[in-house]
Amino acid sequence: MTRPRAVLFDCDGVLADTEMMVNTLVAEQLTALGWPMTAAQSRETFLGMALPDMVPRIEARIGALPDAWAEEISTLIAHEMTRRTPPIPGAADVVRAVAAAGVPVAVASNSARAELMAKMRSLGLARVFADRVFSFEDVDRPKPWPDIYLAAAAACGAAPRDCVVVEDSVPGVRAGVAAGCRVLGFAHETPPGVLRAHGAEVFAEMTALPALLGL
Repeated sequence: MTRPRAVLFDCDGVLADTEMMVNTLVAEQLTALGWPMTAAQSRETFLGMALPDMVPRIEARIGALPDAWAEEISTLIAHEMTRRTPPIPGAADVVRAVAAAGVPVAVASNSARAELMAKMRSLGLARVFADRVFSFEDVDRPKPWPDIYLAAAAACGAAPRDCVVVEDSVPGVRAGVAAGCRVLGFAHETPPGVLRAHGAEVFAEMTALPALLGL
């Protein structure tokens, strides 16, 4: 198997096991605003979505949100991630191993920049990714559009067709496929068949990733 020219990682559900923590915060906020919701319901409704895409869905249900709501919840999540970002077991070691093998790495997330950087620092990966950290705020359109993976590939000096994307959500898989990358779907919480149906090659253990990358 030919090793990729670059590996582009999603964050939540791939590097950081933050889905439940973040969705608990979102559920608490929306419940207080009049949309009763559990963390599990929040995950089912918003998995993989960026805040700009969440807002119209929320407003269609409860009406106009407070002007600063998106900024406030992003700040709240960043604060929580600074305190503690639960890691996906083995993921940080895989990122370091890929980088040590001389393959450029980037992270591309639908998180806001402040919370994404908080996660990178908490996971000890900020220096590994360096300036190749991309939030939805860095591109015109979030996932499932390809913009963020096109930007990440360019930052690594690689053509998208020579890159591997590591994703765990349907919007992320769709973004990687649309960018023209090979997509590996980490079946952490999303059913393998769902990821496969959208064009991902599915794997279930982070320890399997180096072999899939030809390392």
